[in-house]
Amino acid sequence: MTTTVDDALEHGGEFHFFQKQMFFLLSLLSVAFTPIYVGIVFLGFTPDHRCRSPGVAELSLRCGWSPAEELNYTVPGPGPVGEASPRQCRRYEVDWNQSALSCVDPLASLDTNRSRLPLGPCRDGWLYETPGSSIVTEFNLVCANSWMLDLFQSSVNVGFFIGSMSIGYIADRFGRKRCLLTTILINAASGVLMAISPTYTWMLIFRLIQGLVSKAGWLIGFILITEFVGRSYRRTVGIFYQAAFTVGLLVLAGVAYALPHWRWLQFTVTLPNFCFLLYYWCIPESPRWLISQNKNAEAMRIFKHIAKKNGKSLPASLQRLRLEEETGKKLNPSFLDLVRTPQIRKHTLILMYNWFTSSVLYQGLIMHMGLAGDNIYLEFFYSALVEFPAAFMVILTIDRIGRRYPWAASNIVAGAACLASGFIPGDLQWLRIIVSCLGRMGITMAYEIVCLVNAELYPTFIRNLGVHVCSSMCDIGGIITPFLVYRLTNIWLELPLMVFAVVGLVAGGLVLLLPETKGKALPETIEEAENMQRPRKNKEKMIYLQVQKLDIPLN
Repeated sequence: MTTTVDDALEHGGEFHFFQKQMFFLLSLLSVAFTPIYVGIVFLGFTPDHRCRSPGVAELSLRCGWSPAEELNYTVPGPGPVGEASPRQCRRYEVDWNQSALSCVDPLASLDTNRSRLPLGPCRDGWLYETPGSSIVTEFNLVCANSWMLDLFQSSVNVGFFIGSMSIGYIADRFGRKRCLLTTILINAASGVLMAISPTYTWMLIFRLIQGLVSKAGWLIGFILITEFVGRSYRRTVGIFYQAAFTVGLLVLAGVAYALPHWRWLQFTVTLPNFCFLLYYWCIPESPRWLISQNKNAEAMRIFKHIAKKNGKSLPASLQRLRLEEETGKKLNPSFLDLVRTPQIRKHTLILMYNWFTSSVLYQGLIMHMGLAGDNIYLEFFYSALVEFPAAFMVILTIDRIGRRYPWAASNIVAGAACLASGFIPGDLQWLRIIVSCLGRMGITMAYEIVCLVNAELYPTFIRNLGVHVCSSMCDIGGIITPFLVYRLTNIWLELPLMVFAVVGLVAGGLVLLLPETKGKALPETIEEAENMQRPRKNKEKMIYLQVQKLDIPLN
């Protein structure tokens, strides 16, 4: 008897003890991925800083100045709007060791107008107002070197892009389990090596390697858990696997608060990856992959193990398994299939833009919070909490209201929140936090819905290709976002929010051009995908009338 994998899971248990155990273990991978995806907020924290001027500390000690008096007497004031602050990147070209300087306004003896005193670069480094450390304070990634912080975060997204584009082939060629364990080992080793890197260059290299394997490992975990559960549980399990990432955000905020030094923080968040190597004995290979490799006997052994764990038994007649995809004619997908016909071309362009938008707004809002927040740890924690209701709202709305309207609304809410945040006065911090949380909730919902809808808009033979190509824009957005956030804040602190607002509002409008997929079968052919927006009622009515006519008895 030949049976599909989903039929076998119905007998052995679709979501029982075995699947719950696998979900818990694999969700830990999603939790551990968080520090790599958004760890820049704490690893690359940029505190207030000023140029180090030789002799100032001694003069301040001799004169008994308070910290505020030392700043007032020896550091340039704020510069014009739109330029880097001289307080952070320039210093007075003054010999502070000369004895002629008085303790009361020492620069007055050189020139009564401070604006005429010459300014120079920070030749002797910087002083940072922070009790801890970050890669910024250790490697002086400020002023002329501030672009190196952008490059650090962009490098991990370059790794995400390359890794996620190649992982489909690697996992299909060598197996999910072997590929997962390899990415875990490389991720753990490169994370530790990054924590002990002596130079910026070595740190950048190991961060790039982490990017290459970490998102790939996260995706394999997602593939595995959706292949272990029955058809009716895949969507819910996928959403909660992403929600485990939110748990990682909460944990990261607490660990970063307890460990304000970046090397200890990096080392601590990397260590759990070594524990994941124990999955070699805990997680079996995907039976779906084994069947695709004609390893039916091994797949049957795993199904018997699943059934035993779930307290069920497989029917004795079940001897041969096949994949649902085996039926039908095999077609070779091509990149041109994504843009050849008008409706699929429209779907592809809108989906690519929405993946790009989700990444830019999600990462951008987190990075901007690190620059603009008063208490980075609390605000990071609060904004992470709103991702839980976002996940539940997705589950509650997509099967009741549909995909399109909640998706469009979430993008519009995110864009509107960014626009409003830019004009909220600084003394209304509570209102700013509420609006920021709404924006974060909106873009989290949009991120989770695009993951779902992407697969529903493509016909079977190009579905995987469509998902991989469109979602690659997510990593392109991640490469651009650090430069967008950190450069534009030098012009105006709220300017990135204005850009995010436009991007989000446009994304919400474009979503309304897509067809609704709620309650519709997945398209099997290009023709079905092209006709998704056309009503089928007339066709169904016509078929019904023909049947009725044939049932009329002849006289």
